[in-house]
Amino acid sequence: MTISRKDVADHFGLRAPTYDRSSSWCTDTELGELLLELARPGPQDRVLDVACGTGLVSRLFAGRVAELVGVDLTEEMAEQARPHLDRLVVTPAEELPFEDDTFDIVVCRQGIQFMDLPAAVEEMVRVVRPGGRVVVVNLCAYDERDREEYFEILRLRNPVRRHFFLPSGLEDVLVKAGCERTQTRSYVSVEDVDVWSDNGAIEEERREAIREVYRRASPAFRSLHAVREADGRFTDHMLFVLAAGTKPGEAAHVL
Repeated sequence: MTISRKDVADHFGLRAPTYDRSSSWCTDTELGELLLELARPGPQDRVLDVACGTGLVSRLFAGRVAELVGVDLTEEMAEQARPHLDRLVVTPAEELPFEDDTFDIVVCRQGIQFMDLPAAVEEMVRVVRPGGRVVVVNLCAYDERDREEYFEILRLRNPVRRHFFLPSGLEDVLVKAGCERTQTRSYVSVEDVDVWSDNGAIEEERREAIREVYRRASPAFRSLHAVREADGRFTDHMLFVLAAGTKPGEAAHVL
């Protein structure tokens, strides 16, 4: 099935009213601090938040930097981010309407899985200045042992998802887009699967299919994800990978 930008926008239009409380990681301050550690924003920096959504990441940078710009494909999500931004543009990530070398930092959390790759990340690298940083954050499978089962779970929850990653995948995306001096961090978010699957954009049939994957999960998957089951509900330890890269050229900051 071909997934269009309209499909993605429609999916997140449905999710917009409840997005901020749809997962524990959305407002997890420790995950946010880890992102800031990699981005290392300074008071003179211009920052672009790609797939800014409701502004969860933008809020981390607000008041810390000289300018904060957000872009998103979904108006219903992006309007919630507007109060936290200096400027909001509703646009696809693959067609950023900015000149080359405009920003000091570009961030994208949980966005590239829905985008055209490598085009979207190449655009992020294009608009960051030489020496600037691009930081991407995404859920990943732990390794080959949980890959098939976890990717099926992610596919069921987000039918418009286009890409699935192992931990090394995010760094690879940055390198192929032209970044160097990459580094990664990992973070585990503990999620109640029934809360996490109730995203407002999928039917109960898909939520039950997700539960069934957990019921039938292999020992390796259960071990890697430290799955807990109580009263028919599952808790999963989900892996986030944060990857940062530098655009070649003179750097104002060192990662």
